[in-house]
Amino acid sequence: MAIQNNSEVRYLAPPTVDVKKKKYCRFKKSGIKFIDYKDPEFLKKFLNEQGKILPRRITGTSLKFQHRIAQAVKRARHLALLPYVTDLIK
Repeated sequence: MAIQNNSEVRYLAPPTVDVKKKKYCRFKKSGIKFIDYKDPEFLKKFLNEQGKILPRRITGTSLKFQHRIAQAVKRARHLALLPYVTDLIK
């Protein structure tokens, strides 16, 4: 009597494995130590379309630099370099 090997698993399509790029802090990688609040074009990279500050889990920024970005954005808003709220900022 022949023993069949039914432990093999078959798929209709091969399973895809999403290889996500590892997030990194661009400030640590570039060696940036100071975030200038007077540069609104740079700070817009960390804002979404409504003008909200993007979280760390999306940008990959470290905690120390996320605090500095938030402070710089708030200072730029206070000086009217960046809007508090908008429909489309980009």
